[in-house]
Amino acid sequence: MSVSTAYLVVGLCLLLAVVLPTSLTRFPVSAPMVLVGVGILIGLTPLTNGLDADPVVHRTVIEHFTEVTILVALMGVGLALDRPLTPRDRGSWRRWSPTWRLLLLAMPLTIAGVALIGWGLLGVAPAAALLTGAVLAPTDPVLASDVQVEGPRVGTDEEIDEEDEVRFALTSEAGLNDGLAFPFVMAAVLLAGSGAVSGWGLRWLGWDLVGKVVIGVLAGLVVGRLLAAGAFRAPRVSLRVAEHGDPLLALAALLTAYGASEVVGGYGFLAVFTCAMTVRAADRSHGYHEAMHGVVERLERLLTLLVLLALGVATSHGLLARLDWRGVTTGLALVFVVRPAAGYLALRVRRRAADTPGGLTAKEAAATAFFGVRGIGSIYYLAYAAGRTPFAEERSLWSTVGFTIVLSVIVHGVTATPAMAWLEGSRQRLPS
Repeated sequence: MSVSTAYLVVGLCLLLAVVLPTSLTRFPVSAPMVLVGVGILIGLTPLTNGLDADPVVHRTVIEHFTEVTILVALMGVGLALDRPLTPRDRGSWRRWSPTWRLLLLAMPLTIAGVALIGWGLLGVAPAAALLTGAVLAPTDPVLASDVQVEGPRVGTDEEIDEEDEVRFALTSEAGLNDGLAFPFVMAAVLLAGSGAVSGWGLRWLGWDLVGKVVIGVLAGLVVGRLLAAGAFRAPRVSLRVAEHGDPLLALAALLTAYGASEVVGGYGFLAVFTCAMTVRAADRSHGYHEAMHGVVERLERLLTLLVLLALGVATSHGLLARLDWRGVTTGLALVFVVRPAAGYLALRVRRRAADTPGGLTAKEAAATAFFGVRGIGSIYYLAYAAGRTPFAEERSLWSTVGFTIVLSVIVHGVTATPAMAWLEGSRQRLPS
């Protein structure tokens, strides 16, 4: 593909990305579905003849580009959430009940379920089976926009707290589980490179599972509070960025939080989401949050466009070449059985009353459990893990993950609009 042709293709695709969100609102079709489809069609044309789309060869580029895309998405998700989380308020923690259930119960169950299917039923090596589960477990903050909250609103905590528990649960889960999947990815890397669990299990438990999570959250909290104090309450007017309305503080906060956390050894993804939540909590009545979210959202759309087009092109250029019945079984089982079952179980065991904040009806729990959209995070984690230690099954893993993402984009994209309309209709039929 020549440089001029690349400009033409990207320009037309950008135009498509601008038009799609408003054009598809009435149809059971999502923008990611269309973009992946366009990428596949581009890959089938002579424009991409001779293109090397091998993910193993380009693993480093894939890792860093998807890393940036996820970071931008996490910042946007953190700024979009209106429901406060006050550390000293037990009621605040209870209002986040669906999030904790999905993170602490559903995600480990999903990892275990996929790993057991791969290892016990399909004969995949233990390290590769665990990596498959860890890579495919987190839901995606990038591709799940159809079932997430729309953006920050201005007002007091009581006025703007989300009423849609399904959208809140899926949005907050996507913001946190990208960082919390890291310990299990590292466990797979250690299992593949260091052998028996007895040699690294305690260190993994103390450092990878607990220590780096705590450091990431603390780093995001510190950076967020410092930046928010300056932006909203600096003694000099010239330093109060919120008064000027320059929304680029969101990108500065993103990079600072991520860099600070990584430097001190924490999980940067958690730091970015925590930082965004902390900045959002500084002054919820200020319109500056909407400006910051707008900038992040536009950058996210651009990056997502490029990733989805690349995924589509790679799909028609050999990404699925190593896909066999085991990979298909894994993808189908995750999307239709493992995640829905794990999510529903987590949300219904000792559940909160549906008429209280953080409570879900049976239908809402089923929808939340089903819409575990897989996407760009899975690509990043696979590239990250394969770059740290060799996996003999790497090419098969790329095919399995690619198939699962495309399957998720299609299935969840087709069902999102009618499912959310069905839920809304069910709520309206409830007696007041």
